[in-house]
Amino acid sequence: MTRPIWKNRRATSLVHALRMCKEYAQVRRNLSIERIADRMGVSHESLYKWLATGKLPAILLPSYELTCGVHYASEWLAASAGRLVVPMPKGAKADDAELIAMNTSWAAAFQALNKFYSAPSAEAAESTLGALREHMAQVAYHQANVEQFATPELDFES
Repeated sequence: MTRPIWKNRRATSLVHALRMCKEYAQVRRNLSIERIADRMGVSHESLYKWLATGKLPAILLPSYELTCGVHYASEWLAASAGRLVVPMPKGAKADDAELIAMNTSWAAAFQALNKFYSAPSAEAAESTLGALREHMAQVAYHQANVEQFATPELDFES
């Protein structure tokens, strides 16, 4: 069995997202359902029920994701509302490799878009969406980084 690449996984529903969080906690953090429930302060029976139905109370979602160590459910909720989720910038200066990677991702997205419009297909649509999503995330990250320049918590000098 191959190990999943956690960074590239995307949930298809809220139930799937909650189960992916649980799977991540079991594989990467060695946490059982009982230990997750204990850290959240709920019974394991309730957690089993919520994972089966996808009806985890919204107030418990942050503690569930913090315990599991991954944010698939929050990302799915944002994506289902048509939002792009980008990690908060840390304020580090972009190096040449990052800027080249952003340029490369734009070229890949543009090439995928051109290929899709010349011969639309389901395969081309999926690869085009992936390339566009990756490039938009990089651009949004740098946009937020530049917007945060004036705030004192960012140290661009070091």
